[in-house]
Amino acid sequence: MPGGAGSALLLALSLSFHLSPAAPDQCSKGSNVFTELPENSANGTAVATLALPAAGSVKLCLSGADATWFYLDGRTVRLQAAPGAPLDREALESPVLMVALTCSEDGFSPVEYRLVVQVLNENDNRPRFQPGPELTHNVSELVAVNSVVFTTQAEDGDGDTLVYVIDGASADAKHFRIDLPNSGRIVLAKALDFETRRQLDFVVHAVEMNTKERYKASAHIHVNVLDGDDQYPQFLPCRALLPATASVCLSPIYTANITAGRAQVRPLHFLPGAIHAEDGDHGLKAAITYSLLPGPYSGWFHVNNATGAVTLLRPLDGPGLPPAVTLQVMAAQVNDATKFAVAEARVRVLAPNRHPPRFAHPRYPAFVRQGPRTATLATTYGGRVLALHAADRDFPDGFNPWIRYRLALPANASELFQLMPNGLLVARADQLQPSQHFLLQVIARDEESGEVTNTTVDIEVLRPGQAAPQDPVEAGQEQSPPDVAVITRMSPWTGHP
Repeated sequence: MPGGAGSALLLALSLSFHLSPAAPDQCSKGSNVFTELPENSANGTAVATLALPAAGSVKLCLSGADATWFYLDGRTVRLQAAPGAPLDREALESPVLMVALTCSEDGFSPVEYRLVVQVLNENDNRPRFQPGPELTHNVSELVAVNSVVFTTQAEDGDGDTLVYVIDGASADAKHFRIDLPNSGRIVLAKALDFETRRQLDFVVHAVEMNTKERYKASAHIHVNVLDGDDQYPQFLPCRALLPATASVCLSPIYTANITAGRAQVRPLHFLPGAIHAEDGDHGLKAAITYSLLPGPYSGWFHVNNATGAVTLLRPLDGPGLPPAVTLQVMAAQVNDATKFAVAEARVRVLAPNRHPPRFAHPRYPAFVRQGPRTATLATTYGGRVLALHAADRDFPDGFNPWIRYRLALPANASELFQLMPNGLLVARADQLQPSQHFLLQVIARDEESGEVTNTTVDIEVLRPGQAAPQDPVEAGQEQSPPDVAVITRMSPWTGHP
């Protein structure tokens, strides 16, 4: 019952009941009792003292729905609170307890009085968030800034006024703010991005404002950011435009080779990988469809609209054929064709490969003079610099720009020799000892055709100041190669030594 209504009831009862002081019987000397009692008072607390004779001459009885809260101790009415069941104002149907007090005396009619007890409120309840201190909400990344995203409220059993505050020290407090201090409405203050952050956490405090205790409750709120359809397809591998914008990709340039005049049965093999795009909204993963944009040679190719695989419809041949054909591949969302991305696919048109690369000799003698230098070029007979080249007769001058060289090094030479891209062999002279022998295998690979050839370099370490020997053929001598096993342990292919 509201406080105003309770006071009005007390006043009405006070005005409507009057005892005649001239009544001859003892029970008529009493009066209605109006009193107050704080909630949570101890059992046996005195509630009121009756203006009636001692219990020996009259009979007193308490009755009514609220009578169980009280008992008589002579002329004193006391609180009767069972263990574990205190007088709790918030648990009562009404904060005003009303009890009928009947006074009986032989030879007289019983007289009934009213005992009215108003239970006073105490701040014995702290605020509590419902359903608990850990709350989870789902919010779409497409929600506009300054929109109310959800409401979180606490309950106070005493009905105290609560205000809500976001803890500024919590991890993601900057993303949210409170609409009005006492509303509990959480407003989005900073745009969400599923591709950057998928979960946010912050703390909200509910604080009493009209009490001296200022009790508060805290709720840890977890926000799951839901993916929205705001990203375009991305070709893989993704090259981030900036480190801070990992969701914005630059499309790779795909490259593949075909041979002029030759049919291609299987799909083209592209680098750095197969043509593939995926929805930039990784939580939605919308289906992607592929197509070729119109171009000079787009009619010679076909793209699988589901997989992105590109095949050659008929051999490319004829005069004026360019060394490379550029295709524009478009990837679009099936459910929204306005969201698309375009990548470039370059198809190199190679002349027919009739000759594999070959070294001039199966074995090359080489010499390195031991000394203090950390990098010394290996030489051959007569002190001439050793230059290793694999010739390709498919080229007029024998030079194939797509040939890459690497060394197959023995375990004891992995840090001693390095092969340069131009075929020069470099040695760590300061790490070598005179009279040492090394057999190095040099492998040349045509990156376009995949053809491989190899040769062996027989290295002898000379003393400081010792000259490289003359070519035995030029000197009219015959010399058999040293009896040294060929090392076949190979280093990983990198395209560079």
